[in-house]
Amino acid sequence: MAVPAKPVAHPFPPLYDADSVKLILGTMPSPQSRARQFYYGHPQNRFWRVIAAVYREPPPRAPAEKRSLLSRHRLALWDVLARCEISGAADATIVAPVANDLTGLLRRAPITRVYANGTRAYQLYQKLCYPQTGIAATPLPSTSPANARFSLAKLIAAYAAALTPESAARWN
Repeated sequence: MAVPAKPVAHPFPPLYDADSVKLILGTMPSPQSRARQFYYGHPQNRFWRVIAAVYREPPPRAPAEKRSLLSRHRLALWDVLARCEISGAADATIVAPVANDLTGLLRRAPITRVYANGTRAYQLYQKLCYPQTGIAATPLPSTSPANARFSLAKLIAAYAAALTPESAARWN
């Protein structure tokens, strides 16, 4: 039986600092992320393992370690949506999407590159945010456990090619 869509408001502020130059956007935190009160909180989501591997670091565990990893590599993290209706964690069920104010974030950090974690995040960014930001987004494969088409190794290679093109060859 399908879980009915319910209204969800984004519960977290963006993660960034004054040196962030690359912004990675998801769609909306999953129910497990909201329960754990931090981005990519589902234990099977591969986001933190991927980012750590790209930069050849151990996977962070605690929120402070995750923030530090992002900061060291000048990465910002947020989601495209401020609110929507969604069924569970299924991005395909998103309706009534309302975008976060990315222009406010872009005024506070020198972000020059935007990446979308998954096809739906990319589509929503293109429709709702790109007209305001004017920064083209690069779509990346979703790190969600639902994305079984991409192994961990393939995710690392794709993220390395986008985030560290100068050293991406080591992953291919």
